[in-house]
Amino acid sequence: MPEGPELHLASLYVNKLCEGLVFSGAVEKSEVNKNPEVPFCCDAYCIKAHSRGKEVRLSLTPIKNDDDGKRKVTKHQSQEPMDVVFRFGMSGFFRFTSVDDLPKHAHLRFYTNENPRRVLSFEDTRRFGSWHPNGTWQKDRGPCVMFEYESFRENVLSNLSDKTFDKPICEALLNQKYFNGIGNYLRAEILFRLQIPPFVKARTVLEGLVLKDEDKNKVKKEITVVESTDKTGKKVVKAETPDLLSLCHTVPLEVVQLGENGYAPAKGKYSVLQAWMRCYSVDGMNSLGDHNGRTIWFKGDPGPLVPKGAKSRKIMWKRQKDDHDYTDSKKAKKTRTDSIAKAKPVKKKENIKVKKENATSKTQNASKRQKKNTEKVNAAPADENKPKTRGKRSSKVPPKTGTNTIKSQRVEEEIKTKRNSVTCRQSATKAKPQRKRSGTRGGRSK
Repeated sequence: MPEGPELHLASLYVNKLCEGLVFSGAVEKSEVNKNPEVPFCCDAYCIKAHSRGKEVRLSLTPIKNDDDGKRKVTKHQSQEPMDVVFRFGMSGFFRFTSVDDLPKHAHLRFYTNENPRRVLSFEDTRRFGSWHPNGTWQKDRGPCVMFEYESFRENVLSNLSDKTFDKPICEALLNQKYFNGIGNYLRAEILFRLQIPPFVKARTVLEGLVLKDEDKNKVKKEITVVESTDKTGKKVVKAETPDLLSLCHTVPLEVVQLGENGYAPAKGKYSVLQAWMRCYSVDGMNSLGDHNGRTIWFKGDPGPLVPKGAKSRKIMWKRQKDDHDYTDSKKAKKTRTDSIAKAKPVKKKENIKVKKENATSKTQNASKRQKKNTEKVNAAPADENKPKTRGKRSSKVPPKTGTNTIKSQRVEEEIKTKRNSVTCRQSATKAKPQRKRSGTRGGRSK
């Protein structure tokens, strides 16, 4: 699920590509999506994005010229600005393409006023994301952990009596009322860096961070964020006195800095983020399901509040070991893919040879069986004197050919000969009495 850093990178992506562009027409929604229509239509307007925790707001502002006062405005034209608040769900993100290359799952579309036209679309494959026209920041969400750090820290420490902090710390970190912007992979990385067991009561972890009333306004002085440079020249965010709340601020900012090369979730390039992770879905780490069914990654003892019957969930990412940076050379990728491509055809050829050998052996065996059957059939008529034997017909001999048909023909011939002999005898016996009667008559006359 996209978390606070990803949504902030999405807002930077929109502002970078939409700067100086003029959009026009109506905002279109796909027929499949169940989110509400955006009733905004204008001849010329601009788009600007802003993020806060796990939400992004697009501001649609009409562009007014000197001629707008003289021109008659139709009922369908929007003259007032509109804010559309987005929540990305599991797979939402923004993409800027041409009209011909419109993505399949582009559920909300903003068209530019140019030729050829281009489109800014909100793409969501799983359709768990949502948008709200004329929307505001959700009231149940707390201050942003990245850009409202002081109010975020004070909001947590002043509400430790809430029931939320009776739960394990790993589950409390997902409560957006207090940790707006923290998600599944961020909580694992934060707890791992401080070596805090995930299933320890949240209040016991945070009680030591309670500030006195006179010190609440000095949060900025106590925990100051310092930007330093590594040997590689990259900026790194460090905290002077790191604790759980300060890491909830600095760790997401590290992810934002990883994405400075570009926000391109559509390409599926997460190798940089995977190389940055130390705990989440890393080999050698433990994993368990919390009370909400979410998988938490950790090292060592899980803590006393482990759910009953919790089992390990070893669901690993497919890590690209040879591609951790965008600066990797293309030649290395080509050699790696070429070696794989060369190895595959050899296996295919061997399989084809084995299949051919099996096929030839089967045909040879079948031809040998046919020869044996024909030899038996030809040899059967010579053995006429053999007695008939009753039994089942063999499967090898075909039903229409063999000794049975020959024997039946022979029997029919014998029946015919018997019938002819019988008819001849009957005719002979009928003729003899006539001769006797003629003889007797002649004698009597004499």
